[in-house]
Amino acid sequence: MSVKIGNRIGVIVDSFGVGVREGLKKAKEVGAEGVQIYAVSGEMDPVNLSPADRRELKAYIASLGLEISALCGDLGGHGFQDKSVNEEKVEKSKRILDLALDLGTTIVTTHIGIVPENRDGEVFAVMQEACRELNEYASSMKAHFAIETGPETAAHLKGFLDTLGGIGVAVNFDPANMVMVTGDDPVEGVRLLRDYVVHTHVKDGIRSKAVDPRMVYGALGYEPMDHAKIAEMVSSGQFFRELPLGEGAVDFDRYFTVLKEIGYNGYLTIEREVGGQPENDIRKAVHFIKGYR
Repeated sequence: MSVKIGNRIGVIVDSFGVGVREGLKKAKEVGAEGVQIYAVSGEMDPVNLSPADRRELKAYIASLGLEISALCGDLGGHGFQDKSVNEEKVEKSKRILDLALDLGTTIVTTHIGIVPENRDGEVFAVMQEACRELNEYASSMKAHFAIETGPETAAHLKGFLDTLGGIGVAVNFDPANMVMVTGDDPVEGVRLLRDYVVHTHVKDGIRSKAVDPRMVYGALGYEPMDHAKIAEMVSSGQFFRELPLGEGAVDFDRYFTVLKEIGYNGYLTIEREVGGQPENDIRKAVHFIKGYR
C-alpha cells in the first residue's frame, strides 16, 4: 500500500443495531475516532432532544473520546422530488442541521432523490427549489447538507450542484454506491466533485448486473426509497452486493490516493448496512483503514 493517509476514522453508530448509547460505546471499542448518527426519528429526532439533552449527549460523546463526524438526516421517500411534502421535509432538514451544530458537527448527510436527466422538467425544478433553500440555510451557518453519491453519475450530480449557487448543499462521497448502482468510477467521481466533498463513507461492494437506480433509490412513479428494501437488495445480490472492505470492487489504494490529492482531510466513516456480524465487520474495517496510516 503506497498511499499514507491521516484521516480520522468514523463509524455509523446505527450500523451496530444496539441503540445510540450502546452503539457509541461499541464505536469506541472497535477503535473509531468519530461517529455518525441517524437523527430522523426516535430518540435522536430533534423534537425529542431539549437543549439540556443536547448538551448532555455532546458531553457524553466527548467523555468517550469521540466526536461526531456527521448526522444522517435522510428522510427517505422520494427525497425532494414531491412538491407536496417538500415544505415539511425542508423544515425538518433544517432542524436536523440545528441539532448537528448543537452536537458539534457542521454536516448532515442525506439523499435528495434522483436528479432527473431532463433539466427542463418539473421534478428538476422542484428539487432545485428545495435544495436552493437548504443551500442558503446551511451556507448561513457555514454548514453543509451532504448528498450521498450513488443514485446518479458524478458528472450529472455536479451539473445539478453547480446550479445551486454555493456549497451549503455538498457531497457525502460513497464509493461503493457508485460501483454497485451506477457503475461510475469513484476515483474520477472524486476528481469531478472535489469542490463539494465534505464527508465520505467507506464501504465496498460489487455489481452483478445493471439496475435502474430508480428501483433502488425510489423516484416519483416508483416505490419510495426504503433502507430496509435496499438492505434486502444488497443481501440478495441480484444486482449488487455489499462486501467487507477490501473484498469488493472499490480500489481503495486509488480511492484514498485521490482523496489525498484533492486535499480532503475529513472523516472516513464506515457504513455496514448488511451482514449478521456488524461489530466484527466494522472492527475489521477500522483495522483495514488503519493499515494505510
